[in-house]
Parts: sequence; C-alpha cells; structure tokens
Amino acid sequence: MRNEALIALRMTLVTLVLTGLAYPLAMTALAQALFPWRANGSLVTRGDRVVGSELIGQRFQKPGYFQGRPSAAGADGYDAAASSGSNLGPTSKALRDRIEADIKRLRAENPSAPGPIPVELVTASGSGLDPDLSPEAARWQVPRIAAARGVPSGDLDALVTSRTEGRWRGLFGEPRVNVLGLNLEQDLRFGPPR
Repeated sequence: MRNEALIALRMTLVTLVLTGLAYPLAMTALAQALFPWRANGSLVTRGDRVVGSELIGQRFQKPGYFQGRPSAAGADGYDAAASSGSNLGPTSKALRDRIEADIKRLRAENPSAPGPIPVELVTASGSGLDPDLSPEAARWQVPRIAAARGVPSGDLDALVTSRTEGRWRGLFGEPRVNVLGLNLEQDLRFGPPR
C-alpha cells in the first residue's frame, strides 16, 4: 500500500510540474516570441498612455463618437474582469425591457439615421465585450456624428470604409470595424468633437 501511495504522489507531482508549470511557461514563451503584440493584450496607446485594447469593447457615450454593442459584462457593462453575456433568453422580460430602452435611446440620439436600427446595436455579444461592429451599424450612426463634429457625412463614410476589415482569408467571419480604432482615427483626422 505504501508503494502505491508513493507512486501516486510522484505521478501527481510530475503531472503538476508538467501541466501547471512547464506547459504554461512554454506557451507563454512561444506566444511572446511569435506574437508579442497579441500576447500582451493588443493594447492601443496614444503617446505614452494606454487608451484601450483592440480586443475589448468599451463605452463611448459622447455624440461625436461611434458606439459599440451593448455590454452585459459586469454590473455597469464593459467590465473586462467580468466578461460574460447576460444569459437572458428570448422569453426574458428583462432582456425585452433592456432592448426596448436601447431602441428608444438610439432613436432619440440618432433622429436622422437611415432605416431600422441594426440589430447588433441593441444586442450584446456572448462575451459582452465585442470590440467590433458591422460597417452597416457604423454607417447608421454617421448622421449623428457628422452633426456633432461638423464633419461632412461623406468623410465619415470614407473613414468607415477605410477602417473596415474583410473576412479572414476571404472566407471566415464577417466584415467588421473596430470601434476604438474608428474613434481614435476620427479624432486624428477631424480633431476631438466640439
């Protein structure tokens, strides 16, 4: 019995060292060697200040900025430490109430927006922190931003087009625009909103 216990203890220690120490360190070293920017969080800086990450959505409330998808991450949304969806289903009254409130808010903030509200502007992603929008959802917000910034709509449409990323390898995913990148680019081109 003592022999079996020692064998089990040695196997436990070996497994712990391999899977709890050696493997994570090897993967971290490999990621740092091959993809250091991604491995360090894809942080976006302006000057010496970190303003966000390309991979994590954040709240933009001022009228001169593009807004991303709603967030269910954390108590007030956009909490990267609490990444999650709301887990509310289509029969949930709380979900319907939140969507109705978002529709009212979006209609009030975007009275000149063309057509119906794009669905992704009222539905949260599974992580609650999706950093991207479809080009159509970004363009839907252009009239509000043009009015707030005093910039021609055509210039903002061109900006959305220039910042649109296509399908990966031409096959996978959908065309998308990173909201943080879009907002930072418009600040560079047009200055901060009035």
